[in-house]
Amino acid sequence: MSQVTEFKPLLNESVGYGVVVGVGFFFAAMMLGLTTLQRKFSNYSPSSSEEFSSASRSVKPGLVCCGIVSAWTWSATLLQSSTAAYTFGVSGPWWYGVGGTIQLAIFAMVAAKVKMNANGAHTFLEIVKVRFGTGAHILFTFYAFLCILVVCGSLLLGGAATVNALTGMNIIAACFLLPIGIAVYVVFGGLRATFICDYAHTLILFVIIYVFFANVYGSSAETGSIERIYELLVQAGKDTPVDGNADGSYLTMKSNQGLVFGAATILTGFAGVFCDQGYWQRAIASAPRSTTKAYMLGGLSWFAVPWGFASCLGLAARALVNDPKFPTYPNPLSASQTSAGLAAPAAAAVIMGKGGAVAVLLVVFMAVTSAVSAELIAVSSVFTYDLYRTYFRPQASSTEIVHVSHYFICFWAVWSGCWATILHKASIDLGWLFYVQGVVLSPAVIPIGLTVTWSKLTRAGVFSGCIIGAVLGMLAWMIGCWKIYGEINVPNLAQPYSAVCSGLTGLLMSGLITVAVSLANPAHYDFAATRAIAVYDDATAKRAPADIENAGMEQRGGSETSSQLEKETSKEAVSDAVLPVEQESEGPTPKKEDEEEVSREELQSVFRRAAGYSLLLTVAVAILVPLPMFFSHYVFAKGFFTFWIACTIIWAGISGCFCMLLPLWESRAEMWTILRGMMGKA
Repeated sequence: MSQVTEFKPLLNESVGYGVVVGVGFFFAAMMLGLTTLQRKFSNYSPSSSEEFSSASRSVKPGLVCCGIVSAWTWSATLLQSSTAAYTFGVSGPWWYGVGGTIQLAIFAMVAAKVKMNANGAHTFLEIVKVRFGTGAHILFTFYAFLCILVVCGSLLLGGAATVNALTGMNIIAACFLLPIGIAVYVVFGGLRATFICDYAHTLILFVIIYVFFANVYGSSAETGSIERIYELLVQAGKDTPVDGNADGSYLTMKSNQGLVFGAATILTGFAGVFCDQGYWQRAIASAPRSTTKAYMLGGLSWFAVPWGFASCLGLAARALVNDPKFPTYPNPLSASQTSAGLAAPAAAAVIMGKGGAVAVLLVVFMAVTSAVSAELIAVSSVFTYDLYRTYFRPQASSTEIVHVSHYFICFWAVWSGCWATILHKASIDLGWLFYVQGVVLSPAVIPIGLTVTWSKLTRAGVFSGCIIGAVLGMLAWMIGCWKIYGEINVPNLAQPYSAVCSGLTGLLMSGLITVAVSLANPAHYDFAATRAIAVYDDATAKRAPADIENAGMEQRGGSETSSQLEKETSKEAVSDAVLPVEQESEGPTPKKEDEEEVSREELQSVFRRAAGYSLLLTVAVAILVPLPMFFSHYVFAKGFFTFWIACTIIWAGISGCFCMLLPLWESRAEMWTILRGMMGKA
């Protein structure tokens, strides 16, 4: 049994505090300035509730794509994918990428249906409330808050562990300080501020990935070339062969552990996308014509992050375990260090020394801040629209909603620090939360997705699917853990096979039960009531949410159609007309081309394209590429490994162009307007 060596910090503790506090408040100051310019020189102001929570539903596809990449790039994306590469070899980064990309592709279909059937909604819970009433609304609100708790815990624990390993900064201090600076700029600028900061974060992310590519595959004395990495990995397979891999090699897709990891990642990804209000928020914020395009580009661009980053640093960490510069030399990373996600920091420390440590620290900090900012906006929207305005203050004004959002963002920033501290003291780390996320959330995935897409779904189907699926999932979790690992305890419950047993049972059984119960007595819902959900401002404050819910209740009571209501509201529902600040002041603004009315037929066409795209992408990345290599037990030759790494570099290069250049091109007119205003020429 190998000894455990402490992970030696390369940087001074003050660097950790400087990055966490200094960089965090730099972004807060930057957003304060940008928000001031936005308020002064554009039609949008975060003092409007629609702008604060939904960015006036006018965000263009390039920036939404960038926001999706940024929000889905958690600390786990960088750290857990690198851990998978370090542990299983080349299959780990691929399966992690698959586990996040196909959900975004499928969610593109849901996003199209949101624009078609509930364009005025602020949260997916509002749609549930209108369609199924209070009981289902409370059930899904529980899942929404549970998802945000798990996500915030993952983000803060992963970020804090990395900061601690590289600088020695106190983990508890990092857990509290990380979200506070983020909360400052979110309060200043609302959802649009998070999109703008997402762009800055994604820009830094891709630049640092390119720097690591250049060093690991080029200039580093320790590696220096793709061929040298290959030779080191061949030797690593002989020194520490991987159980379940073909020939024990790290250079094969035939990895039993990697395949199970892929299944767990897919389940975790479905739970993380469909139950997280942050992803619904981006679908709501985008312009109707561009919603599906944004999710398509976002999914393809995001795939490059775990595949490219982890193939680079994760495999380098395994190749360099015996290097004297390795932080735990002469021992490999311990099980706890590996679970905490320290493979990537270890490789960066060997390859680039203190510069590598700073780069990893910065990129993980960017991942944490961008994802936490999305969660803060999401949780404030759930609280204000689905609790405060629904059950306590139905007549709340737009200004009051914004103020309540500010208060709750501040509260949640502090609470998330407390929550991360509780998890840390309970010895729960990033790896544990990564596997358990799919366990606790998967029973809600299919019922949530069907709420906006399937007219035959019934309230009985939703309740039976979620509740029975959760019970069966918990039973499978305990029984699977007991039968496979011999004992039910906290570490074993987060083992891959335990997680897959539970997550797969919860996802499939909840889906089957939901569909079967609904088909036994199908509804004939025409979505007229959900299309009547109004874009909210002070002028519509007198129309309480209960009025729309009553319309929904009429349909649930047996009415097959509500054509009159649909005729009255269809124009509002399918319109992409943004309702900016002027709606709350003096008058309308001229419609731009992308703000004109969008027909349901056009949105249905968008949905069909999204369905075809998601099917094609899923078959390609989950079946056509990995499975033939898995079943053939193919071990990469040096030439094929070179081709594989070249593909990661090219994909990351193209993705970076989408994320860095497309938003600038789409927003050129707005930037020119602001620039002219600053120069006094407006």
